[in-house]
Amino acid sequence: MSKEQLLFCPLGGSGEIGGNMNLYAYGKEDDQKWIIVDMGVSFADDSVPGVDLIMPDAGFIIDKKDDLLGIVLTHAHEDHIGAVAHLWPYLKCKMYATPFTAALILEKFKEKKIDISSYLEVVALNSKIKLGDFEIDFVTLTHSILEPNGLCIKTPLGTVLHTGDWKIDPNPLIGSQIDEQKLKSVGNNGVSAMICDSTNIFSPGRAGSESDVRDSLLRIMEIKTNRILVTSFASNVARMESIFYCAKKLGRNICLVGRSMQRIYKAAKKCGYLQGLIEPLEPRDAKKVTKNKIIYLATGSQGEPMGAMNRIINRIHPDVNLEIGDCVIFSSKIIPGNEKKLYHLQNLIVKNKMEMISEENAFVHVSGHPNRDDLKDMYKWVKPQCVIPVHGEHRHMAEHVSFAKEMQVPKTLLIENGDIIKILPGNKPEIIDKAPSGKVYLDGNLGVDSEAQSIKERRNISINGYLEITLIVSNNGKVKKPIISFKGIPESEESKNFIFDIEDKIFSICKTFSLQSKNQEKNLIETIKQNCRRIVKDKTGKKPFTNINIARI
Repeated sequence: MSKEQLLFCPLGGSGEIGGNMNLYAYGKEDDQKWIIVDMGVSFADDSVPGVDLIMPDAGFIIDKKDDLLGIVLTHAHEDHIGAVAHLWPYLKCKMYATPFTAALILEKFKEKKIDISSYLEVVALNSKIKLGDFEIDFVTLTHSILEPNGLCIKTPLGTVLHTGDWKIDPNPLIGSQIDEQKLKSVGNNGVSAMICDSTNIFSPGRAGSESDVRDSLLRIMEIKTNRILVTSFASNVARMESIFYCAKKLGRNICLVGRSMQRIYKAAKKCGYLQGLIEPLEPRDAKKVTKNKIIYLATGSQGEPMGAMNRIINRIHPDVNLEIGDCVIFSSKIIPGNEKKLYHLQNLIVKNKMEMISEENAFVHVSGHPNRDDLKDMYKWVKPQCVIPVHGEHRHMAEHVSFAKEMQVPKTLLIENGDIIKILPGNKPEIIDKAPSGKVYLDGNLGVDSEAQSIKERRNISINGYLEITLIVSNNGKVKKPIISFKGIPESEESKNFIFDIEDKIFSICKTFSLQSKNQEKNLIETIKQNCRRIVKDKTGKKPFTNINIARI
């Protein structure tokens, strides 16, 4: 009989920032039970037009759903819970989350008109659950969202600490401090492996405290005499509370702008947070307030095209209007990949003669991830036998391995998505197999493979344009003048006559085919397509996506 094993397999978030999804398995090789830790998304860029969200390919665990004990969620950031509502219907298993995360999960399923209440179990902070041979102890950490949890995963073979996202904030303002004593207790009982956040491994010192950001924001705002617009991540409830605090201190009203800001505010209030604050105004009512008595807190800190910030700065928001001399504060960091659209937005602010403040010229943000000194403390408390970096690009994870070796951690392991790691038993965790992994693009309402024809075609159209030709063929095989239309193909005085060249080429090709024979249609279409694309390429430099229709009358 094969021995029992403890396995770990990341399907997303290892070798990338975002899309976190991790699997653990325990049991004999022919009888393993699985749990999923987190199920997140990443956000698409311009290379995949029409796609907003990218999810890990969950096919590997969907095939094992009969042996799946449940989904355990560490916290409510989209890169950890954003895929749940899309992938859960394929699994239909129990989910476990602390109250704030559970509240946001319920909202996600409500939008999809799915009643998840009988499957979602709300876990009290700092409590335990038991799933088969897994005993999972939730450990309170600090991060840039409410209720971040590390997971102490105990099995008959040994213990793993899955940190999730975290940092050490001595004064998080809202929620509890990091549970240092519990982490030390976990460490004293022995930790075979720590699966650890790598995002800020290149950053020296400490990540910093929300308390310091609050003080800095207040100093910045108290000398402003016009409107103040702050944009931040909606999920950062501590930052939200800081803006409420500043508004009250300065005798200003506050207005929340953007659906996700409203949703997070309501979820936090429902879970007992954000108590004793001034009541926010509705945007339509905030319009009536004098400019030195209002602070707006808006979504869209990454320059998202449909975010509130973009609509406000482009003067298309129905209720919020900024003027010369107003102050805009970006209380957030730039997520890699968003630089172009964000700088465009910030340049527009400056061009419109408003004051623009960001982390580049003022202290208005701290990260939610551990810098090197934070990691040193975690290593000291937990004393892991092995560190396995996750939550980072390859360069982050490789640097984290080097850092762990410097810190005298006995063992390290560099992994990537799809690696199946045997953590226990054995002297050292090792990669023993590879699971199928990849990405699923949310294309409209459907999940499609990254190599899907729809993605390839749309990418081609976005680069080269679209050409459509309809041939009308009579019963006697005569072809009438083709109907030609195109989109996205550049024109100039020299090139605009390519339509006539296409017509001439089509008539020339048709003479070489028997148009009365339907058997030759496929070859005719392919020949016309190749020749017409070549003409457009010669005239414009573009090779458009081309569609040929034959209509017989």
